[in-house]
Amino acid sequence: MKEIFERTSVRSYMTKKVEDEKIQALLKAAMAAPSAGNQQPWEFYVVKNKETIQSLAKVSPYAGCAAKAPVVLVPCYRSRDLLFPEYAQIDLSIACENILLEAVSQNLGAVWLGIAPIRERMEKTAEVLNLPDHLKAFALLPVGYPAKQEKPQNRFDLERIHVIV
Repeated sequence: MKEIFERTSVRSYMTKKVEDEKIQALLKAAMAAPSAGNQQPWEFYVVKNKETIQSLAKVSPYAGCAAKAPVVLVPCYRSRDLLFPEYAQIDLSIACENILLEAVSQNLGAVWLGIAPIRERMEKTAEVLNLPDHLKAFALLPVGYPAKQEKPQNRFDLERIHVIV
């Protein structure tokens, strides 16, 4: 549970390379996520190429922080051969959260940069990565060693809890 409460959105990174075994741990965590009908609609692009990262940093007005990340994970979802296609983005949301939590466990920092459901961002990302037509870009997750430690926020609010007995 500590990872849940220690997670912060990290947007600046040291130049230190992220080890392949840590990237694999992030992806294992992602693929451990539950999904509707166990459809597991996800596929992941691991982007280490600096030029490609620079291009990804321009697909959204909020993605600029990705430019200096040593690696950017791009979760995508299949748009065909799914039992419950209307749940694919929900399934990817759970997988992304698992990545963010595992990043804390690996002493890494990451941030979720939304791509889906905004068609323009999805298309720009698909163009940068040359995605096949059946894969839809869902998010950008820049990952690296944090340049500075942010203090986690306490977002707990009793006024948002409604008990019905």
